[in-house]
Amino acid sequence: MSTRPNRYDASGDLRTTSARWQTRRLNPPNPLWGSNGVAFGPDGRLYVAQFLAGQISAVDPATGDVEVVVPMDGPVQSPDDLAFGADGSMYIADLVPGRVWRRSTAGEYRLVSDDVTNPNGITCVGDRLFVNEMKPDGRLMELFPDGGDPVVLTAGLALGNAMQLGPDGHLYYPHMITGQVWRIPPDGGTPEVVAEDVHEPVAVRFDRGGVLHVLSRGVEGIVTRVDLHGSGTRTLVTSGLTGLDNAAFDAENRMFVSSYATGGVTEMHPDGRTREIVRRGLDGPYGVTIDLGGTVYGADHYRLASPAPEGVTTPLLLPFAHGITADAELLHYTSQFGTVQTYDPKSGALRERARGLNRPIGIAVAPDGGLVVAETGAGRVVALGDGEDREGGEGTVTVLAEGLDRPTDVAFDGRGRLYVSEEKLGAVLRIEADGVTGVVMDGLGAPQGLAVLGDDLFVVETGPRRLSAVSLTTGARRTDAEDLPVGPPPGVVPRTEPALFADVMPGMARRFAGLAAAPDGTLLLSANGEGTVLRLTPRAGEGTAAQPVR
Repeated sequence: MSTRPNRYDASGDLRTTSARWQTRRLNPPNPLWGSNGVAFGPDGRLYVAQFLAGQISAVDPATGDVEVVVPMDGPVQSPDDLAFGADGSMYIADLVPGRVWRRSTAGEYRLVSDDVTNPNGITCVGDRLFVNEMKPDGRLMELFPDGGDPVVLTAGLALGNAMQLGPDGHLYYPHMITGQVWRIPPDGGTPEVVAEDVHEPVAVRFDRGGVLHVLSRGVEGIVTRVDLHGSGTRTLVTSGLTGLDNAAFDAENRMFVSSYATGGVTEMHPDGRTREIVRRGLDGPYGVTIDLGGTVYGADHYRLASPAPEGVTTPLLLPFAHGITADAELLHYTSQFGTVQTYDPKSGALRERARGLNRPIGIAVAPDGGLVVAETGAGRVVALGDGEDREGGEGTVTVLAEGLDRPTDVAFDGRGRLYVSEEKLGAVLRIEADGVTGVVMDGLGAPQGLAVLGDDLFVVETGPRRLSAVSLTTGARRTDAEDLPVGPPPGVVPRTEPALFADVMPGMARRFAGLAAAPDGTLLLSANGEGTVLRLTPRAGEGTAAQPVR
């Protein structure tokens, strides 16, 4: 068994080298790429699906040792839940491509079905296999691994998710949209509501005593216990584990939970106390920024996160945050699923600035206070005005440059000039007032995050995993840091990118290694390979004049 304290490098060491910068982590690395479906295997280990990575790992609950058993460059793209059959085979709900897989005990994969839309909740009842769909008007069906057409038990699910057979012989499953728990006989029949007004239900699980536990996907980490055998009374336990996703009970009736938002594996006691088995951390991060008070924020796909040496806090669960920038007391962020929003940490207010954009990623504040966004999917860089927002952002979006290939991040220098990284072309361009673009750097390997300090422009090259810089005065280029922990682990060949949308639901967002300049002359880097934020501080004699962060 291989212990992996770091999902990127089994050694756990930070191997970044630089003659100009001292590099340190602001938070510990994450052994997992988030954690979703969990189930105990025949070997007594807890198997953890990691949707964002396309990977499944086995965890020893006694030691916390982690071993990758379904690698991210295998046939499974986006596993969200898993279950084990009577013969020890693993069944995997591969959400985005809409597939269900069987992995034999010998490690061989066979496609069970590609006729399921957004398969999520999956469970085995002896030799029988059941799966439900996470979408409006989803189906719950029985699949037949040895062949045969699926049998639909019921439709009308309002986003299905983790389900399980109850002690009464019924299948129990949540409706995430309506806050209900339902049940149905596995041979079909009329579905029946078991509980209503349940707090943000994401998974239903029975302990060894037959008690129903309903996990909440919210920030408080609520688990609702429902007395099915008596009066139907409920007991709420608050764990503080943000974004619960799934749970499994071992032979001693200990409850182990996962979190889509923070990852890790945690033992949760009946009174809400927790014990960390596998460290929680960042799913990404994607973009990174720092406010005027010195607080660092990462856009971490499902949340706004603040890294710290003792771990990561979650100021807010956000819907798919990717690019982010600070503006005085406000935070502006993009979602690759089409929106740009402004968040006020003091008041908690969220304001939508645009919607309907085509995969917006990088974002920056212009000298005039407006927002500029790299609209990656449309090949444009756009400015967002401060007027009333309309459907699709009409009337608020001004095109600054178009006809680009894959613009990914944007940044302004001290003179107000605008730059954009072109990931596919391998270049950094300057956008002039008339929309004409000029090459500032070329020959780069998948450049993403951009930042400016003084007269230097910095870019993260995610292909060769290095930080490069160019003088905006002389045009001289240099390599500032190498062996950055960005992208998939070394040796892993990324598969074809899964779809951004799965039916009407969000699918898989492209990874983004953000970069930000701090007022003290340091740089902040999204080390999304290992799940940390890195702070780069100039070595003695190598300082760069600090400029206000824009």
